[in-house]
Amino acid sequence: MELNDIKGIGPKSLTLLNKLNIYTVDDLITYYPVRYDVLKRTDFKELDPDTKVIVDGRVESIPLVIRIKAGLNKMNFRIATDDRIFGISIFNRAFLKQHLGVGTNVIVIGKYDSTKNIITASDIKLGTLGNATKIEPVYHLTSGLTNKNISTFVNLALLSIGKNINDNIPDYLIEKYNFSSKKIALNIIHNPSNIEKLKEAKIRLKYEELFEFMFKIHYLKRENTKLDGIKRKIYKKDLENIYKILPFKLTNDQKNVLEEIRNDLNSEKRMNRLLQGDVGSGKTIVSIIAMYLNYLSGYQSALMVPTEILANQHYQNIKKILGGNVNVELLTGSTPKKDKQRIYEGLANGTISIIIGTHALIQEDVVYKNLGLVVTDEQHRFGVNQRDNLRNKGLTPDVLYMSATPIPRTYALTIYGDMDVSTIKELPKGRQEITTILKKNEEIEDVLNLMYEELKQNHQIYVIAPLIEESDTSNLTSVNELKDKMNKAFGKKYKIDLVHGKMASGMKDDIMNKFSKGEIDILISTTVIEVGIDVKNASQMVIFDANRFGLSTLHQLRGRVGRGNIKSSCILISSQDTKRLEILKTTSDGFKLSEEDFKLRGSGDLFGTKQSGDMFFKIANIKEDYKILVQASKDALEFLNKASISNLKIRDNLINKIKHN
Repeated sequence: MELNDIKGIGPKSLTLLNKLNIYTVDDLITYYPVRYDVLKRTDFKELDPDTKVIVDGRVESIPLVIRIKAGLNKMNFRIATDDRIFGISIFNRAFLKQHLGVGTNVIVIGKYDSTKNIITASDIKLGTLGNATKIEPVYHLTSGLTNKNISTFVNLALLSIGKNINDNIPDYLIEKYNFSSKKIALNIIHNPSNIEKLKEAKIRLKYEELFEFMFKIHYLKRENTKLDGIKRKIYKKDLENIYKILPFKLTNDQKNVLEEIRNDLNSEKRMNRLLQGDVGSGKTIVSIIAMYLNYLSGYQSALMVPTEILANQHYQNIKKILGGNVNVELLTGSTPKKDKQRIYEGLANGTISIIIGTHALIQEDVVYKNLGLVVTDEQHRFGVNQRDNLRNKGLTPDVLYMSATPIPRTYALTIYGDMDVSTIKELPKGRQEITTILKKNEEIEDVLNLMYEELKQNHQIYVIAPLIEESDTSNLTSVNELKDKMNKAFGKKYKIDLVHGKMASGMKDDIMNKFSKGEIDILISTTVIEVGIDVKNASQMVIFDANRFGLSTLHQLRGRVGRGNIKSSCILISSQDTKRLEILKTTSDGFKLSEEDFKLRGSGDLFGTKQSGDMFFKIANIKEDYKILVQASKDALEFLNKASISNLKIRDNLINKIKHN
């Protein structure tokens, strides 16, 4: 069944749902509420001043709309409850007037002023409460879709495919934990009747999500042990000789990690290692040395990165460090056809030793003579199907993943259980300390003055907004709105442009390329630049609505400046949650900040909602649900090794999902 088979989902709704990353019916039914509004009649006898009130009653007067000024109006009317009459005021909801005829039943939520007997409403819903407690799901929205739209689409989908909702937990575990079926749990989570049942449904769905994830981890680990590695003979003196020719000194952490990698490369066991390190800790040079060691052993290396501009950046760095000793090539979508053909031939005959590019490097049409090492970042988690592609060509390369998102060790051991984990904590000497400045929204003039000081010195600036477009339910700053503001302030003198994740990759790369060449002075962006370009002339990072980001994400963004010798700063703008943001002023240690993030917010911002598919949980949170994760991990390992005949279908389904992801 397709999304457009559901009643009411036409081309327009389909486009809007796609904006929320809903592409299939399964995406829709697992598009979980972000929170719930619990609606219960307020007892006015126990009312504290300035608390939120909820009343239901009948509209008693025709609503009157008063225009206060452009973009601001107020609607007034009266409602009668069972025992009293209230005046109701609500701002900027004039469109509701047509639904509020005299006699209409409404539920009003807002602040009560006892002296005037008026409720200033934040929301008005049609219907009645009676003496019951009503629990309403609230979904993350995009402009053009309402909460009611999402709820209707979800319930129609559940009705249509009810019989085909399969449990991914084996029967004996459903029985052991007294879980409901997935079908029942989904119905409850989207239409809860009471808090207790909602809690049970949440635990059941969280368990299934974590069970599936840990099954995948254990399966990948098992598959990895089946693959024979390439045995090399790399001596300690080979590493020491490289250290001598480098134009800078490596830290002890870098040297320790390289020793671990050398042992892996020498081992008959296939390397599957995660290299995690803080922003600017020098992971890239470690990966370059690993590729050079692989070259000395007579094998080819492939470095996979998410964007063309990052690929080009790595290419220039590697050429500079390795000089003319090694044949290094760059392969991206922009590579001319004639050069592509030459590169394909060089990979096939072995004359190219190191190739840098995007995921296309390991596709079926690319042939290697002797690929020995694949280096990739956390966005390119190396799936079973990619391994199979290479294995089918007779290749079982070692794999080194790089992650700039520091993860507390306890969690890393569980989440990356299929990998060995290496950590670089020590920063190279001479790395610039970045000044972090906190400003409130009303201090925007100060921020603009600080920006102007940098621009006058011909420095470049990043400006970050958390949203791409205006939302029905949010007053956050969007990139488009920010561009207008920046144009007003600086547009006459300086070049301003914007980039965000919804742009076509070619356009995105083109803008980032211009920024890296100094053709753009202010780059307005979403966190798309978090994993991205290295512009030494960028000296300031300005982040609007900073309270909306996790500490780790803010730290990653901050690390985009201070890449050269210029004194750099990061300005966090927010009038909320400033105590949490103060932590960023006191430390530049990403590992400390990741621990704080776990304490304060859970895992969501550590791994990013989009940065890594493996870490994108729809309902689970690995901090809050760590106990469930540990139990799900034990159960998943047992199930992988000892699935009974009655549950083989579930096991095969889970394995097929892994292979096709």
